[in-house]
Formats: sequence, structure tokens, C-alpha cells
Amino acid sequence: MKVVVLTGPESSGKTFLAERLQRRFGGLVVGEYVRHFIDHEQRDTCLADIPAIARGQLEWEDAARAQAPELLILDTHLLSNILWSQTLFGDCPDWLEPALLQRHYDLHLLLSPSDVEWEDDGQRCQPELIDRLHFHQQCRDWLARHGQAWLEIGGDWGEREARIVEQVRRLLGSSSTLG
Repeated sequence: MKVVVLTGPESSGKTFLAERLQRRFGGLVVGEYVRHFIDHEQRDTCLADIPAIARGQLEWEDAARAQAPELLILDTHLLSNILWSQTLFGDCPDWLEPALLQRHYDLHLLLSPSDVEWEDDGQRCQPELIDRLHFHQQCRDWLARHGQAWLEIGGDWGEREARIVEQVRRLLGSSSTLG
């Protein structure tokens, strides 16, 4: 199984591109648990919610891993929980980073907020590009600091899609039964 993570700031195309990858290669997509949490609770999150949100994200990921697809596409993972917790609440549960680091991810596709417009969907809160660029830099710093396999993806929607399709094609290699 190859595991690809789409990461980066809000409104940079994670969900859209995860769906495009699945259409192209098959496999399973794991969505963003926090969206489910907010829809279910019908309120903004608080620091006390972060453990439940992180556990929910891990449970969704683990359920998908248990199915052993050739390609697992994660719309996000605990890095977003960590960074959003720090951004919104100035703190983060200590167990999140070790839990993230104990898992294997083959490739992180770090999506840039540049070159695409921010879209309000009722749950997003960083309309200013400078804030999304800061979040992007935090993602980049974390991935580099922890020696994760990652590639930065920018450009318009067509360029982003072409780059991620090529990267996943390379990751899967010629022995793949997908795509």
C-alpha cells in the first residue's frame, strides 16, 4: 500500500485533488474528520475538542488502512490538527506529534495557497493570503524537520492536478495495477 497525504492551508485544493487522484488511480480517500465533527456538533471547535478530533481522524485513517488498498489518499492527517490547534488555541495535546510520527506516509503533497483563490465554505477562517502562507510555511518546516517525503505543489488547478498525477504515477511505479 502506498499512502499519499495532501497537506497545506485551507482552500489550497486538498479535497478537490484527493478526489481527482482517486478518479484517476482508484484507491481509497480519507476525508477531514474535523469537518464531520463541526457538522455534527453544529458549533466552532475549542481546545478541549482537539483530542476527539484527532482520534476521529486516526480512526478513519486506520479503517482505510485495514482495507489495504493499493493507494490510500489522505485529504489531511494529524499535522493539520496539530497546526490548527496551535494556531487557534495556542496549544496542542502532547500526544499528537508522536502519534503522527509513528505512522508511515510515502509522500506528502504540500499544496501552496498561491495561484488559487480562497473560497469561503462556512468552516474556513483564513481568507487572508498572508495567514495561509504562514500556515503553509509551518507545514513545510514540520515536514522538513521530521525528514518526511514531501513535494511542494503550486500553480493553477490544472497544473496542480498534472503534477500530483505525475507524482502518484511515479510512486506507484510500473508494477501498479491501478490507473
